[in-house]
Amino acid sequence: MSLFMTICTLPFKILAFPLNLMEFMGIYSLYKRVFPVMMYRVAKNYNQKMYERKKELFSNLSEFAGPDGTLRILEIGCGTGANFQFYPSGSKVICTDPNPHFQSYLQEAIDANDQLEFEKFVVSSAENLSAVSDNAVDVVVSTLVLCSVDDVKRVLEEAHRILRPGGALYFMEHVASDPASWTHFFQHVLQPLWYYFGDGCEVTRVTWKELEASKFSDLKLRHIEAPLMFMIRPHIVGYAVK
Repeated sequence: MSLFMTICTLPFKILAFPLNLMEFMGIYSLYKRVFPVMMYRVAKNYNQKMYERKKELFSNLSEFAGPDGTLRILEIGCGTGANFQFYPSGSKVICTDPNPHFQSYLQEAIDANDQLEFEKFVVSSAENLSAVSDNAVDVVVSTLVLCSVDDVKRVLEEAHRILRPGGALYFMEHVASDPASWTHFFQHVLQPLWYYFGDGCEVTRVTWKELEASKFSDLKLRHIEAPLMFMIRPHIVGYAVK
């Protein structure tokens, strides 16, 4: 990070200090009750703007159905269930999220997508999917999740473990912008505050490098500019095959 960027970041670190202190004292955890309310609205807006992108991304999901023709999907960080409408009819779905307060919104999405068979909702971090056996699912889905997990490498290892051979991890994630851009500059400057209001979200991650270094045998990855606010405009989309 350049000296100029470091100086510009300092005021936002100072503004974030009370939130940092609240997190240290355990008070910030109360925000997790409020966060699903905000994300319910954000997810609807995101789906409207990214509908065609999501439709294109998930268009070949059925190709990864198991030998019996059933598609078993596990979605990490499922949140409000914004992806369910894109899953093929008859799919069996397991949902995981570390925030149990999403469940009421998740139930609304489940009721609206009765073409799917929902097996269970597991309150779990993406780094620890011990409730799911090895080689148990055909597809793992991650959208706007890898920006806020504690350990991206560990999440990818868990996704690889629970996928059957030939299964795929689908992803749509916002990432760091080109280092030469003003977006990259402001992503780093505003990150200290963004982290707290986004419940741990980091806009400065180069997630594609983690995917490239993972155990997956075949990676289909594209960089796109999403029709969103500048901080989260740079995205990667695609899938990785085990």
